[in-house]
Amino acid sequence: MEQSYATTNYGGDAPCNYQKFFVPSIGRPVAEDLVAQANLKSGEHVLDVGCGTGVVTRMAAGQVLPGGTVTGLDLNQGMLATARVNTAPEIGIDWVEADAAAIPLDDALFDVVLCQMSLQFITNKIAALREMRRVLKPSGRILLNVPGPKPLLFAAMNDSIARRLSQDAAAFLDLVFAMHDPAELRDLFESAGFKDVSVTAVPKVLTVPKPEEFLWQYVHSSPMASDAMDMAPSARQALEDEVCPKWSEFVDGGKMQFKVGITTVRASA
Repeated sequence: MEQSYATTNYGGDAPCNYQKFFVPSIGRPVAEDLVAQANLKSGEHVLDVGCGTGVVTRMAAGQVLPGGTVTGLDLNQGMLATARVNTAPEIGIDWVEADAAAIPLDDALFDVVLCQMSLQFITNKIAALREMRRVLKPSGRILLNVPGPKPLLFAAMNDSIARRLSQDAAAFLDLVFAMHDPAELRDLFESAGFKDVSVTAVPKVLTVPKPEEFLWQYVHSSPMASDAMDMAPSARQALEDEVCPKWSEFVDGGKMQFKVGITTVRASA
């Protein structure tokens, strides 16, 4: 009989769970592609907007240090706290708690702005992009990615999340994959004053744990964690029993594989 993970205690710290579970299976593979496309050079000054627990930030540091600088910016205090704990102090990353639409940094500081899977969560997107352009040097560049459309694996659990967990949790799933249209992204970047805007959409195959593990790891790595902590054990088991059979088609060798579109924007200041 398969072990049930419905009653596993993941704790209430979503940022720690995000770093432990989401980053290895999803965050890091996507970050590797973004940083590789950025073609960072030793000595460059880099800002990572919406840095979360710092997966992109630390990769950038490995490319530009010593000689350069790296700053990670996020509005979520918990994410930044986890980023600090998971970063060796000697690396010398600056962590800034701030809204991307009001970056508290001087003009023309950075050679490169990176932003991974965060733009969809920013309320005032045009203001945030203008701020990112403001802090870039005139010769600077930005690379930003967003996921979507919603992969079949996530679509398969959407209704169950809405009924068994909460409507807000389902709305979060919708928001994660809400921004991926190349024309919309191009218009936003050009409206923010960026030049030489290039938009590419490429599918990415990701490998995640088996259904029972991934369901709860993902839930507890996200804003859905607070709702999940309030669920009765029977309700948690009902959600697992409803979602996991729908994921059987994705299982391969004891893990799951799924394809997600990653749309990447590259532009010049």
